[in-house]
Amino acid sequence: MRKVVASAPEALAGMIADGMTIMSGGFGLCGIPSSLIEAVRLSGAKDLTFISNNAGVDGYGLGVLLQTRQIKKMISSYVGENRLFAEQYLAGVLELEFNPQGTLAERIRAGGAGIPAFYTKTGVGTLVAEGKEIRRFGEHDYVMETGLFADISLIHAFRGDTEGNLVYRKTARNFNPVMATAARLTIAEVEHLVAPGEIDPDMIHTPGIYVTKIVQVPNAEKRIEQRTVRAATREAV
Repeated sequence: MRKVVASAPEALAGMIADGMTIMSGGFGLCGIPSSLIEAVRLSGAKDLTFISNNAGVDGYGLGVLLQTRQIKKMISSYVGENRLFAEQYLAGVLELEFNPQGTLAERIRAGGAGIPAFYTKTGVGTLVAEGKEIRRFGEHDYVMETGLFADISLIHAFRGDTEGNLVYRKTARNFNPVMATAARLTIAEVEHLVAPGEIDPDMIHTPGIYVTKIVQVPNAEKRIEQRTVRAATREAV
């Protein structure tokens, strides 16, 4: 099966439909599949549910899909950097399923491992546990959380080969590897595309068996979500 395609729109051609559930990897603006997100925008698909740690920022990342009103629901753990997200949520046009960050990661991992549900202490006694099953183990209560599985996962990797084996770099390893396993189809964008055998097998984070399509994005934009710098000071003479 030929996995490499020439562009992000080609990678998603015929795969996106209204009402789908899509996972989008990365952490903040690090390791997000921005080219594939743009391809979703171009597809025109609407009423989408996105599973992502965060919702990008205004005008970038998933923020572009909020601008076009293509996202109906977000399943996330952090959404504090997007004013449009807040406006749509408060106006009642965007649904939100909020998760503690570790719970979100485990829900995705569980979905990829075929685990339908698990119990965790996180969220017991808070709004997170409302409407969910609570069970006591030993001396503590635990809330049941369900695994997450999507129609499509959109992934960004630093390096990949033409068979779909992927390597992530630093913070981009947050969420991308688990999401790659937790969908019916996984589409990956990679910064560096190499031939099979050029990646040390011990360095592979996602085996190619999980990857359906792969597209190279050699000049991927890498934004800084919040730039924090020290005020300039004059050196003593």
